[in-house]
Amino acid sequence: MLLLWLLLLLLLLLVPLLAILWQQRSRGARPCWLISFQHRVAWGMLGWAAAWQQWRLDRSTLNVGQSQQQALMWCLKKAHGSCCLPREDTDMRTFRNHLPLTQTSHTQEQESEETLPSPASPQYHGDASLQATLLGLITLNKAYPEVLAPGSTACVTPTSPWPCSVPWLGHALGRVSPNGAKDPRTLLLEALISPGLRVLEARTAVELLDVFVGLEADGEELAEAIAAGILGTLLPKRAAELKEALEQGPRGLARRLWPKLQVVVTLDSGGQAEAVAALRVLWCQGLAFFSPAYAASGGVVALNLWPERPQGSYLLPPGVPFIELLPIKEGTQEEAASTLLLTDAQREKEYELVLMNHTSLTRCRLGDVVQVVGTYNQCPVVRFTCRLGQTLNVRGEVTDETVFSVALAQAVGQWPGAKLLDHVCVESRVLDSCEGSAPHYEVFVELRGLRNLSEENRDKLDNCLQEASAQYKSLRFRGSVGPAKVHLVRPGSFRVLREALAACSSSSCRPPEMPRVIRLRHLAQLLQKRVIS
Repeated sequence: MLLLWLLLLLLLLLVPLLAILWQQRSRGARPCWLISFQHRVAWGMLGWAAAWQQWRLDRSTLNVGQSQQQALMWCLKKAHGSCCLPREDTDMRTFRNHLPLTQTSHTQEQESEETLPSPASPQYHGDASLQATLLGLITLNKAYPEVLAPGSTACVTPTSPWPCSVPWLGHALGRVSPNGAKDPRTLLLEALISPGLRVLEARTAVELLDVFVGLEADGEELAEAIAAGILGTLLPKRAAELKEALEQGPRGLARRLWPKLQVVVTLDSGGQAEAVAALRVLWCQGLAFFSPAYAASGGVVALNLWPERPQGSYLLPPGVPFIELLPIKEGTQEEAASTLLLTDAQREKEYELVLMNHTSLTRCRLGDVVQVVGTYNQCPVVRFTCRLGQTLNVRGEVTDETVFSVALAQAVGQWPGAKLLDHVCVESRVLDSCEGSAPHYEVFVELRGLRNLSEENRDKLDNCLQEASAQYKSLRFRGSVGPAKVHLVRPGSFRVLREALAACSSSSCRPPEMPRVIRLRHLAQLLQKRVIS
C-alpha cells in the first residue's frame, strides 16, 4: 500500500512537469495521450485523498461529543503564550467560565473602526478547507457527470471558490484558466474562447454578477480582442458568436455562450442571496448553483456534500475550528445565556455560530444565524438564515435582514420590468437626513430593467415593510418613524462599494461579505453621490 502511494505521488510530481515542458514548446500542443494520462492520475489521486477524508469525516461525526472534546484539547495545546486553563481534562463548564464570549464585527465596514480577533484566521485554512475541496469535487462530479473533464472548467475571478488551493489538481484536471493568471480580463477572455465549458467558477456570487455586468458593458471590445487573436490565436468565428449572444440580452446569456454549461460554483460567504437570485433570473437562467463550503470571517466552518440541493445545506463538522452554538430565543434575535455543543442541536431551532481562535483562545460570536434542517450521523446539517449585525433601528424597532429583504423583494416585484441586483440600507441619522422629519430608512438599490422610480413605486416599499413588520407599522401609524426613502443608483455602484469595503478590510484572503446595513458615513455618501433617481 505504501509503495502504491509513493508511485502515485511520483507520477503526480512528474506529470505536471512534463506538461509544463510541452506547454513551453507550444502553447496548447500537449499530445492527447499526455492529457489523458495526466487526467487519470489526477483523478486517481483525488479519489484516494477524498476517500480518506470521507472516512475521517464519517468517523468524527459518528461520535460528535468525543470529536469536539479532542478538538478543544487540540486548541488548548496549540494556544500561544500563557493559558489560564488546564491543558488536560478541561470540561465544557470550566472552558466557558474561563473564556467568555466576545462580539466579533459583523461586517467588513466595521473593521476600520474596531479591531477584534478574527475567529477564522489562516489556521483554519487547513483541514476543513482541504476536506471541503476534495469532497466537494467528488460530490460535484457525481451529481453532474463529466463536468470536470479536461477543458470543462474555467474560473473568471482571480481567487477560486474552492477553499483550499491545490495547484497540481487544477492543472492536472485541464482547467481552461491559464496557470497563475490573476488578471480578471485575461481570465474572462480564456473562458469566452472555450465554448465547451460545463462549469463556471467565481469566488462569490457578487463577483460573478460584476463579471456579467462588465461583460455586457465591454462586450464589443472583448469580441474585437478575440477576433484579433489577443490570446495567440485568431478566432473571428468565436468573436461573432459572442456579439450575437450579447445582442439577445442578459437573460440566458451564459447558456448561449457555453451551450454545455451545467453548474455555477461560488463560495457562500454571507450577503450573496440577492446576487444569486439575479444571476438565476437573468444571466445564468437554467443553471444549477453549488457552494462547496460556507466561509464566515474568511474561514471554512461548514461543508456542502449535496450539490443537487437548490438551497445550500451545510454540515457543521466537529473538528477544528471548534464550533459552539448560541441559541436564539424564539420570535426574537436575542441570545440565550450559554452555548451548546453540536450534539445538543435541535432540528428546526436557530443558533448563532461561535468559533474559537486557538491562537488567542478567544470565543468569537460570528453573528451568522443557522437553522438546523437535518443531521449527518450525529452532526447537525444547517442552512444559513441571516446575520445579526444587519438590523435597522431608528426608534427602538428591530428590522432584521430577512424581514427587510422579503419586503424589498415584494416591492420590486410590483415595479414593472425591474430586477433587483443589490441593495443596502442606511439609518437616516448616518446621513443627517432626518432634520425636520421623523427618523427613517434610506434605501439604495441597483436595478436592471428600470431607469426611473416614480413616487408611487417608492411608496410600495414602505407599504410592504408595514405588512412585514407589525412593530414598524405601529411606529409609522404614530408618526414616530418616517416613510422609507428609496434611491436608484447607477450601474456599477455596488462594485465600487465592495472595492471600498475591501480596501478597509484587515484580511486580504477574506471573501467579501456584502453588508445590508451601512453605518459609516463615508460609505453611505459614496452611494449617495451615485444616485440617478
